[in-house]
Amino acid sequence: MKTVTLTDNQNKKSYEFEVLQATAGHNVIDIRTLFTQTGLFTYDPGFTSTANCSSSITFIDGEKGKLTYRGYDISELATKKSYLDICYLLLNSELPSQNEKTAFDLELRKRSFVHEGIKNLFEAFPDKAHPMAMMASAISALSTFYFEHLNIEDENEYQVMARRILAKIPTLAAFCHRRSYGLPFIYPDLNRSFTENFLYMMRAYPSGELEIPEVEVRALDTIFTLHADHEQNASTSIVRGVASTGAHPYAAISAGVNALWGRAHGGANESVIAQLEYIGDIENVDEFIKKAKDPNDKFKLMGFGHRVYKNFDPRAKILKMLLDELKDELGVDNKLLQIAQKIEEIALNDEYFIKRKLYPNIDFYSGLILTALKIPKPMFPIIFVIGRSVGWITQWIELKHDKEMKIARPRQLYVGEVNQEI
Repeated sequence: MKTVTLTDNQNKKSYEFEVLQATAGHNVIDIRTLFTQTGLFTYDPGFTSTANCSSSITFIDGEKGKLTYRGYDISELATKKSYLDICYLLLNSELPSQNEKTAFDLELRKRSFVHEGIKNLFEAFPDKAHPMAMMASAISALSTFYFEHLNIEDENEYQVMARRILAKIPTLAAFCHRRSYGLPFIYPDLNRSFTENFLYMMRAYPSGELEIPEVEVRALDTIFTLHADHEQNASTSIVRGVASTGAHPYAAISAGVNALWGRAHGGANESVIAQLEYIGDIENVDEFIKKAKDPNDKFKLMGFGHRVYKNFDPRAKILKMLLDELKDELGVDNKLLQIAQKIEEIALNDEYFIKRKLYPNIDFYSGLILTALKIPKPMFPIIFVIGRSVGWITQWIELKHDKEMKIARPRQLYVGEVNQEI
């Protein structure tokens, strides 16, 4: 057994802690007995050096720019498999056979319809309500229609619960969009695939036929795949935290949606496009690069750098290749693309960005593709929700299967007043 010894220099006592071995990445020091042994807690704002769980779902090597789902490299999955393959993989720990994929696809199509009562909820929202606010409310409301998921007894019930929410989230997402514009709701089409169906429900009109170009389906499906899971990020750790209380799984997912809404998380690609539009012209790029490098200027270049990746975000590499390949077919905004390409060229060759390891991240490219797909900017984080929903619910299930699960309850360093008298 490998251990680490901690010495308290105040009393000269030493304490031993086991080192838990990872199959990949960094090992961890098991400090669960730290307080009972030493009377001390650790202080780690933002959990930059703390593992809150053990997991077999997703692995990131930030130094090498590597991401895997269940041991499969993301570049292989994103270029050779569909989003439904990835959903099945995350939920079942293995890729589906053709028969399993067909059955899984058919089940999600049938479960994509939502209870008619949900429509009444959307009617209560004001015009121009943000889609993320509506989405979080609608997912939370699902727990009232499927209250039996609060107490799950066997594996089949876990799968039913997970597949139900996976199937319904694109429908709810499309309802959010249509409510924002006062458009009539469009029900799922059983003859359409998962990703195509979402685009259909966003764009179609009652009684009208609509053909969705395959190139658009492929582009969006790839974005869903790249967003499917990403270790213990802010929203995922929130989902696990809520799950640890015994709350309904859909309530935990709703909490994840709210966490994802922030501009430092799922709202980042919306900010990237807004910034490109603000820069306005390729001739203005140098000026804004100078502002980004000025320590006295509050301007921050969106779409660069990542908390975990200290190399090129592997998801960004895939989207860059997809963008280069499909930009003409997708009709990517040429002016925005030129601005983005100029920023990218400077950042990848400028010592300021290289030294700080500020590489383009997934948000830098996904916003351009989503704009080409004519998806409104407020819907960008909703796209993230659709892709990430399978990761959240898989993480929820993993937590529930963990025999060492405890309610999430961080400690604090108290720095307030003491022993005050009235």
